[in-house]
Amino acid sequence: MLNNLSAQLFQHKRITTTLTKAKRMRPVAERFITFGKKGDLAARRRVLRSITDKSVVHELFTVIAPAMAERPGGYTRIIKIGNRKGDNAPMAVIELVMEPVATKGAVAEATKVAEKAADAPKAEKAEAKPAAEEAGKSADLPTGAHPPLESGEAPKGFEVKGNADSMKYHVPGSRWYANTIAEIWFDSAESAEAAGYAPAGGAAAQKVSAE
Repeated sequence: MLNNLSAQLFQHKRITTTLTKAKRMRPVAERFITFGKKGDLAARRRVLRSITDKSVVHELFTVIAPAMAERPGGYTRIIKIGNRKGDNAPMAVIELVMEPVATKGAVAEATKVAEKAADAPKAEKAEAKPAAEEAGKSADLPTGAHPPLESGEAPKGFEVKGNADSMKYHVPGSRWYANTIAEIWFDSAESAEAAGYAPAGGAAAQKVSAE
């Protein structure tokens, strides 16, 4: 299924599917693109074992992969578009990131222009807006919860990971903790359960003895 979805993505450049499927197919599609960037016969044969449509594989190796030659990663993006009517499943658009990668020189030049054009009042507004947005996000969170940081690290005092799609939580040291990307953090398992999250793998799997 994920191979077929990846083939559709390479053919149409963007597809609409459930958020869960989009997240599951993303690493699969990006792995195929990595093979495409290698460009050799062995890589092409490896992709053909999973995607049998030769026209799609040709598109991947001759159009998509060359367009992403300078991009080190992040070949796809996922855009949430709301819930589907009927079963209320979260939906998303997953698309290829085909835009040229900005060079360091272009970024530096753009930064200089922006710094010269910006005055003090505008800078203060720009700083105040993210702070207000962050405060708004925190106000909507359950008790004992914290939004994810841009760094991906755990906020101080909040080490329990929550997954909004599965509504499961993971405590430090548990089986899937290291491989789970936190979409919300909690200060304790009790706070996670109070917010409606269940222990991943059952309560026993989330009980880790302190050393």
